[in-house]
Amino acid sequence: MAEPKPEEISHPPMDQLQGLEYCIDSNPSWGEAIALGFQHYILALGTAVMIPSFLVPLMGGTDDDKVRVAQTLLFVEGINTLLQTLFGTRLPTVIGGSYAFMVPIISIIHDTTLLSIEDNHMRFLYTMRAVQGALIVASSIQIILGYSQMWAICTRFFSPLGMIPVIALVGFGLFDKGFPVVGRCVEIGIPMLVLFIAFSQYLKNFHTKQLPILERFALIISITVIWAYAHLLTASGAYKHRPELTQLNCRTDKANLISSAPWIKIPYPLQWGAPTFDAGHAFGMMAAVLVSLIESTGSYKAAARLASATPPPAHILSRGIGWQGIGILLDGLFGTLTGSTVSVENVGLLGSTRVGSRRVIQISAGFMIFFSILGKFGALFASIPFTIFAAVYCVLFGIVASVGLSFMQFTNMNSMRNLFIIGVAMFLGLSVPEYYREYTAKALHGPAHTRAVWFNDFLNTIFFSSPTVALIVAVLLDNTLDYKDSARDRGMPWWANFRTFKGDGRSEEFYSLPFNLNRFFPPS
Repeated sequence: MAEPKPEEISHPPMDQLQGLEYCIDSNPSWGEAIALGFQHYILALGTAVMIPSFLVPLMGGTDDDKVRVAQTLLFVEGINTLLQTLFGTRLPTVIGGSYAFMVPIISIIHDTTLLSIEDNHMRFLYTMRAVQGALIVASSIQIILGYSQMWAICTRFFSPLGMIPVIALVGFGLFDKGFPVVGRCVEIGIPMLVLFIAFSQYLKNFHTKQLPILERFALIISITVIWAYAHLLTASGAYKHRPELTQLNCRTDKANLISSAPWIKIPYPLQWGAPTFDAGHAFGMMAAVLVSLIESTGSYKAAARLASATPPPAHILSRGIGWQGIGILLDGLFGTLTGSTVSVENVGLLGSTRVGSRRVIQISAGFMIFFSILGKFGALFASIPFTIFAAVYCVLFGIVASVGLSFMQFTNMNSMRNLFIIGVAMFLGLSVPEYYREYTAKALHGPAHTRAVWFNDFLNTIFFSSPTVALIVAVLLDNTLDYKDSARDRGMPWWANFRTFKGDGRSEEFYSLPFNLNRFFPPS
């Protein structure tokens, strides 16, 4: 047997991911697109229900308040997703609620002025208004950085090498939302994980009418099966005498969403009353907006690759961040109780289904708006135990992380300089937030604990985020450590084509504005 030639065992770098059925601007049939859009909607429910379920009780809110906040969050998610896919980056990304805002929001909830309000309902309303005011003020950060093109200038310091740990930790950094949550109810979490992998990978070649139905709809099929199984366990009394925490994670009737949801309710701006403004609250929230900006930048680059598009030029990224700032402003006006960012799980689903179509995501936005208005129907799907979503996250977050690692192909991974930067950035990106989490769990406050609450919120929010820590370390090292003689090793010659809109002819195909709007807003 002849020895293989070097070109036969090497894989040349590719700026577009191969093997996708539909890319950003190609569309499946309408029936398939609607089904795929519904699948993205179901996946987005996890975060949309989890955040209000955790925060609203801390504010003194009832189940009715929790449902109303979840409906509002979904409604605004739908609007923001449509705005982003039409006028922002135009990538197939769902714009959902962000966990990055948890630290400043919890700080607002624990404000002594608000805690002193004895009536629970009034405390909920006043806390909600304080969060709204902070979001409205903080949204200006992304609006200014985006529309002034300042973020585009900042991204010119990013190389493929610097982006590897950032994009990878967009996925890896959410590990605490994966198997640790699955472990709270292994009897439904493990079967969900196994079934989803089996359908999406091992049985992906099963076709019905030339459609790989098990691969394409693995999420919705496996969720339906395990949801029915979980309901059977609940109805049979399997959790009747189990601890309250187990029941909350396993039972299908503990969310109290369906009974509390109205039949029809249209969210509207200032529905909780006039927002209140506090400089300390707003400053802490600004840190979360910066974290959201960094995490979304990594997610946009991952989404571009999973949609078989070229990397988004700096101008397009900045435009997307500007629209995301508008989204956070809408979050503040409507009262969603959190800010917006790119939904990492939905980016991962693009890779799992091998469908990166923009139209599918726009259809999912329609489902979000529709089911948030029809409360009972939306609450039915939102009652799926979060453990089921966590099992899927184990796969989808991993896909996004692997996209970050795929950027290694454009760099020299035989360079000790590059190995040092990636290794240190990834390790600190995981280790520093873990230190902050462990410290907070023990001390009930973050490591930054001075008399200046706004300062504490700012530092604790920044260092709770794995991609943010990775970006600080990677970009700093990459632009100071032997950077003059390392352009080729860093992947800069490949990156140069995508730094401007006109650098690559495919940018117009992927990122041009609809309705011929480029005449009025010409890209740089």
